[in-house]
Amino acid sequence: MMTAALETEIWVIFLRVVLAMVLGAVIGCERTNKRHSAGLRTFMLMGLASATAMILDQHLLNNGIYLMSAALLVASATLSVHSLFRTSRNQILGLTTAVALWACCIIGMACGAGQYILAVFSTLLLLFSLTAMSALEGFLKNRSAHVEIHLELTESRYLNAFITTVRRLGLSIKDIELNRSYRETKLSVYTVVMTIENEQLKKNKTHREIIEALSSLEYVSHIEEI
Repeated sequence: MMTAALETEIWVIFLRVVLAMVLGAVIGCERTNKRHSAGLRTFMLMGLASATAMILDQHLLNNGIYLMSAALLVASATLSVHSLFRTSRNQILGLTTAVALWACCIIGMACGAGQYILAVFSTLLLLFSLTAMSALEGFLKNRSAHVEIHLELTESRYLNAFITTVRRLGLSIKDIELNRSYRETKLSVYTVVMTIENEQLKKNKTHREIIEALSSLEYVSHIEEI
């Protein structure tokens, strides 16, 4: 009888954690498709960590330990946020690492509370999110209608020519920001956010192919997707 009850509890734990990750993945796919910094894996990891923290919280309460999951989340999130940094190309790096670190803090707390099955299962799902989901996230980003690039022009006067060329290709400019980190150089450097409006272009060309086409322009010193 006790064995059956234990098995039921284990499968409930599995169901809760997996469902949290799946629901997070649904939102993450939408965010990845729109080229946001927090994408598929980040949202999956947030679901994983939150579900793990809540299960751990219930376990602690059942054992008379009154430590709310909110306190666990705040403590671990404070540590993981230090993994974030912004590059000279206006990229926010370390977001997935920060969330993974946060998840590891929660998993460590689960180990300390004696929830070994929860800790091991959450760790396996964490590894799955960081490895297997990376390829899917890359595919979604490469097929997104939104493109953000780091653009280096030989001279600022060529910016209008670049905008005209981009529009002729079937892309619209959503935002252009001058990158002042390169003001000591002779280059004119910009962060450009574009949307692919042409349906044929969106269907038949990847971001990499579009970037390669733009890099052939004689006044483009360097261009890459960020």
